[in-house]
Order: sequence, then C-alpha cells, then structure tokens
Amino acid sequence: MRILWVKAGRLLPVDTGGKIRSFNILKHLSQWNDLGLLSYYAGPRDEAYEEDLNRLFPGAIAMPVPLPGKSSLKGRWDYLKGLFVPLPYAVYKHTTADVRSHLGRLLVPGSVDIAICDFLAPSANFGPGCGVPVILFEHNVEALLWRRQAAHHRNRIASALYRLEAAKMLKYETSVIRSFDHIIAVSENDSRWFRDIVGPSRVSVVPTGVDTSIYHPDERPASDGNLIVFSGSMDWEANADAVVHFCKAILPIVRHRIPEARFRIVGRAPGPAVRNLASQTVEVTGTVDSVVPHLRRAAVVVVPLRIGGGTRLKILEAMAMGKAVVSTNIGAEGLNLRDGSEIILADQPSDFAAAIVRLMQNERERHRLEQNAAALARNYGWDGVAAQFQRVLADVLNESATRSAVPVTPSPIRTAISARSPLTHHHRSNGGSPGLHPFTASDIRGRDLN
Repeated sequence: MRILWVKAGRLLPVDTGGKIRSFNILKHLSQWNDLGLLSYYAGPRDEAYEEDLNRLFPGAIAMPVPLPGKSSLKGRWDYLKGLFVPLPYAVYKHTTADVRSHLGRLLVPGSVDIAICDFLAPSANFGPGCGVPVILFEHNVEALLWRRQAAHHRNRIASALYRLEAAKMLKYETSVIRSFDHIIAVSENDSRWFRDIVGPSRVSVVPTGVDTSIYHPDERPASDGNLIVFSGSMDWEANADAVVHFCKAILPIVRHRIPEARFRIVGRAPGPAVRNLASQTVEVTGTVDSVVPHLRRAAVVVVPLRIGGGTRLKILEAMAMGKAVVSTNIGAEGLNLRDGSEIILADQPSDFAAAIVRLMQNERERHRLEQNAAALARNYGWDGVAAQFQRVLADVLNESATRSAVPVTPSPIRTAISARSPLTHHHRSNGGSPGLHPFTASDIRGRDLN
C-alpha cells in the first residue's frame, strides 16, 4: 500500500504517549508499505528535526508553518481569536491554508492509496472529496477529555474556558468523524462512542502496545520496598492534576501506615504546582533519559488520574516490567484488565491508599499481581498491534475499491511526493529500499509518557 500519514506537530522526540503510539505503528508500517509522512510543525525551520525524521522515515516531509506557540503573545492572541470561530482551539491552532493546500496536492488517486489523519488536530486540513480513503486515528474521545478537564480544574476562569472548548469539541468531533471513511479507536470504550455516531462498520479498534524489548521484568529485581512511582509528561494537565491530588489526598494516608513511604514523580516539564510538591518524601525528577530505571526501583506504580481518555501506555509499560499497579478506573480506562488480577482499581483516596499499603506490606500478593501483569503485557507487543492496524487499512482499501475502481500507477508515494514538494529531503545513504534504518537508543529520547 501507498500510505500518507499526516501528523500535526513534531513526531520527535518520542516523549509522549501519543507520539510513542504513532511512532511504533509507523515504524512497522514503513517496513511493510510505501509510507509517506507529513509532519507539520510551528516554524521556523528546524533542520536537525528534518534530518532526524528523514533518517528514520526516508522521504518524510517536515513542514514548518506559522502555528501559535503555547505561551507567546501571538499564541494568546490566536487563542482569543479562536474563541470566535466554531472550531475548537485544539483543532483551530493546527489548521492552516498552507497545510490544506499541500494535502490537496498530495492526496492524488494513483499516487496515494490511503491516508491517515493522526489525532483530531489536523482533521480540518482535509478537504472534502480527497479522492482516496482517509482514516481518522483517534487516540482519545477528545470531547470527553475536555469535559473532564473542565470538571477538575481548580481555577474558575480556566474551568469556564475548558467548558467552552468541551462544548465546541463535542459539536465538532461528532460532526467531523462522519466525513472520514473509517475511524480507528484505541479501546472498546472509545469505539462505542464513535459507533453510536457513524455506525459499527466504520469503526475498528487497535489496542495500545508496549515495547517488550525495553520494558520487561528484571532477572534480578532491585525494587525499593518503600518507593511509589508515577511517570508521565508533566506538561499534560491530567498528569499534573493526578500527582497533586495524590500528594494531598492519598500519600498522607499511606505515610500514616508506612512512615518510610516515598513518592517519585518522573516526567518532563513539571510546572510550579508539581515542582512545589517536592519535599523529603516527594521527589520531582523533571526530564529523564529513560523511565525504565525509575520503574525498576518502584515497589508500586500508581496512576491516580481523574482526567483522561483513550488508553495509558504508562500502565502497560509498568506491567510489562512486572510491576504492581494501582489505578483509578479512569486511569485504566480502555485496557482489558481485571481488578485484583493484573491491576488494582480504586477511585476513593482511602481505598487507593489502602491498596498501596496492602501491596507494600504483603509481598506475596504483590508478587502475584506482578506475575499476572507481566504475562498479560507480553500479548501487546508493537509488532502485533501494527499488524492489526495494517489489516484495518487493507480492509478499508478493499472496501473502497469495490465501490469505485481507481486507476493506480506504479510510481511509489515518495516519488510522487518529491515531484510535488520542494520540502522533501532524501537521506538514503545506503541507497536502500523504502523502510526504516536500524534503530539505536538515541533515536528515542526522553521517554516520559502520557
């Protein structure tokens, strides 16, 4: 298949849950197909990023565009302008005439067989009647995510803005998903929401995976029996809310029973609310090269999320390492896990704390949970997950072919892209065929997960 994958923002470094999911599926799809990747990002041009992207995905287009920044004056002004347009800001800020025009030139029947819109963010750049089947890869139900953020934000003004965005997102998401040929969800929970809107035949589920070559049980466990660990990108508000909530409502109960208990927050870009949690018993690491050493030391891994959607890679990664996990139901949402068997689920602070204490004090129960967790996680390797994704693409393409015969030329997608775009850079030092060059540890930096 000749695939065009469209990503808003940078794919590298692979330092969030969404990027990890996309990157690993892309890695396998590029080995099996003729893959074109368009990654458009806030300018100015970053030559180092473009070189890295092309080394991993030869022929990729890295396209700098004038997107608003997170904290710049222009970003605030763009947000104010976005209040008066029907698009939710998370989509509006990733929508540009340049990208829309470029996609119009790339999505040509006979050059591309199928296209993938990665996340909802780039969706408004796809014009009507693209000429090829377009699949929307939904990592979350965005409307639900925004509604939960509004419900838990402590600032009244921010909460009101989140409610406005949640309402706009609900209207937009329920409308725009009808325009795509197919939806890929990451969990059965999410798929039910989409199926209610577009019908069951247009929705498939491809679960979240885990890199079992990186995340696996230690042959000689070296955990610290008093250490509790949370990992996640701390610039994602759901994670920041989770650790603040844990430190205020749950950790004091645990320490009352186990005074030696310590909590480590592992993840990039902690804001003031998270940094202020640091104390003799709470460690805030900031960006780390890898979460693996921190997970190895954990007696218990916690996921006290009150906001979220999709599925949490952090849970599968901790389980793959043979770690006991305590999570809220929202934290473990979308994962096919049994409470008390592979994970312990608790929503009330007292119940959450009691579960941690029980696991820290009862080595036999903790070991049972760890073994069950590791055994289940082994079924979710990225190669199998990507194979499911590939089957969905083939099914959608076959179904489209039965509806209308589209002439196909023998030219590969990267040839078509490079003929149409001066932004394409080729770095095939080996003169090799399409696909990925061998990966090294430096290819994936700062693995702090959502």
